[in-house]
Amino acid sequence: MTGRSLNVLMVAPTSFFSSYGGHIRIAEEADALKLLGHRVKVVTYHTGGAWNGLPIERTLRVPWRSDAEVGSSRHKVAFDALLGIKLMQVALSERPDIIHAHMHEGALVSLPVHGLLRIPLVFDFQGSLTSEMVDHRFLNPRGVLYGPARRLETMINNAPNALIASSQRAVRLLREAYGCRAKSITVVPDGVNPDFFSPGVISADERAALKARLGIPAHHKVVVYLGLLAPYQGTELLLQTAAEITRTRCDVHFLIMGYPGVDVYRARAQQLGVDRFCTFTGKINYLDAPRHLALGDVAVAPKLSATEGLGKVLNYMSMALPTVAFDTEVAREYLDAWGVYAEPGDVMQLARTLSALLDDGPRCIALGAALRERVASHFTWQQAGQRIVDVYAQCLA
Repeated sequence: MTGRSLNVLMVAPTSFFSSYGGHIRIAEEADALKLLGHRVKVVTYHTGGAWNGLPIERTLRVPWRSDAEVGSSRHKVAFDALLGIKLMQVALSERPDIIHAHMHEGALVSLPVHGLLRIPLVFDFQGSLTSEMVDHRFLNPRGVLYGPARRLETMINNAPNALIASSQRAVRLLREAYGCRAKSITVVPDGVNPDFFSPGVISADERAALKARLGIPAHHKVVVYLGLLAPYQGTELLLQTAAEITRTRCDVHFLIMGYPGVDVYRARAQQLGVDRFCTFTGKINYLDAPRHLALGDVAVAPKLSATEGLGKVLNYMSMALPTVAFDTEVAREYLDAWGVYAEPGDVMQLARTLSALLDDGPRCIALGAALRERVASHFTWQQAGQRIVDVYAQCLA
């Protein structure tokens, strides 16, 4: 462990801050490092919001794109070029002790600074670049560009001084698919703040009022989802599951929180005849997430990606929500024996599993309590922050 306060420059190739996915990891890691006495600044795209007083340096604006960037996009080529320029400017000015790069684009634009200024580089690996591009239908796995993209990813993965992986699954992927050295990789799982994501965050009266405002019938059981809306997140499968469940019962409501494509999925729900059983909130502010999750009786995580993390389930766990997920290695790493699983992509089994759990109140209570205890023991951001500082110390040594 380093005994001095470090100056950390985080690189976020995204529209930081937005209330979803990898942004939460970046923000919470920064907060955890600050609580441990270190100075953190984020270099990011020109779009995005503020976070908890965190110093942020933004790139120049581009006239043709003012929206937040979500997922793969051809516009990111220009965004990342500007990010690399801004990163060099800030690094020359501040001479940080560590560059902490998130995502492959962040690691790539950090390499010139790492090489020229001899600043140790830590890469926060959050999933395979090429697999994510395939998931987002931005890259054809049988196309001519797949091979070069894979070789670029291999180079990026092996260039930093150290890698941080969010799961054991990611560690094996880095070692077996990309040849990364085991001693350079440290597991730092996603985390949660159990005091913030707490089931007692809302009173019974407030809960009833919020359900009414969202159009959720007072006596309906609620299935909650919070995250991005996209095919690889399983959003279409979730709507099909809702259609299957509501064929035989009308006491269940699906609270689907997230973006983008809200209008597309709302129209899809109407096509499936489940629009009256679904509420689409759009983007939920991170600070409002606990109150909305508190409306749930059961949480669902239908993500299909085999390489990305599943941080949303930690928020579910901290809220003492029994959680149904597709049976993936990452889901089991978080939920362990207290998760409820369905075969990946199997709508019928997901529907049966959800419906059975909704009808088993004592099991829901027991699973929720066990999951909250597990998250407090193994998955807090305070624990994650200390692991990251240990990685920094190894690099500086």
